Amino acid sequence: MMNDRLRQLLEEVRAGRMDTDEALSRLQDLPYQDLGYAMLDHHRGLRKGFPEVVFCPGKTSAQVVELLSELSRRNDRVMATRADEATFEAVREAIPETTYYSQARIILVHRGQQEPEPATGAEHYVLVVSAGTSDMAVAEEAAVTLEVLGSSVERLYDVGVAGLHRLLDRRERLFRAKVIIAVAGMEGALASVVGGLVSCPVIAVPTSVGYGASFNGLAPLLTMLNSCAPGVAVVNVDNGFGAAYFAHSVMRLMG
Repeated sequence: MMNDRLRQLLEEVRAGRMDTDEALSRLQDLPYQDLGYAMLDHHRGLRKGFPEVVFCPGKTSAQVVELLSELSRRNDRVMATRADEATFEAVREAIPETTYYSQARIILVHRGQQEPEPATGAEHYVLVVSAGTSDMAVAEEAAVTLEVLGSSVERLYDVGVAGLHRLLDRRERLFRAKVIIAVAGMEGALASVVGGLVSCPVIAVPTSVGYGASFNGLAPLLTMLNSCAPGVAVVNVDNGFGAAYFAHSVMRLMG
């Protein structure tokens, strides 16, 4: 993405096909672009391997459109999270090469590229596990984010501790995974159970699913933070995106 474009730019200068003034002009908004209401970080692709991701809540549709338009001018694939249908329609009107993952609430702009296809049968994959069907929106945010970032992902949904045999029947899939994202609401016990079974890193995602005493995800968050299973890290409530980004970073280090 950004790395490839910068490498091409430098090659053009070295080969004499572009002078330094033109190269400087193209780099003038690196590392960031001041849009007045936002400082768009165009350097993030170099640091993190993927461009800045737009978080939609609190932004107008027009702002999301402008942010994605500016990002997609410099990158072949950019995304926005927590987007509703109205925001997607506004983006698609401005940028036709746009896909909306409704359950994950993710907008993907893929200029010059096909949208990512789910990878199956890969040797190295992240397994996204959810406790219940009600947790699937957060689980899908994680799974789709992983696919967009370029990691292989498999899904294993509705295997919570209320029916533990469902999880144990699929334990071979747990054992083959290189990283596991465990998504659960209610009491959030799934992450500890999974963490106690496997040797790979587990990223726990508490969800706001549950009755009143779950306090909109606080109860599973505390359960996961107090897990006695080693190798379990915890992200914030409903933060499927953050879990996926971290899992992808781990996968990149594995090579």
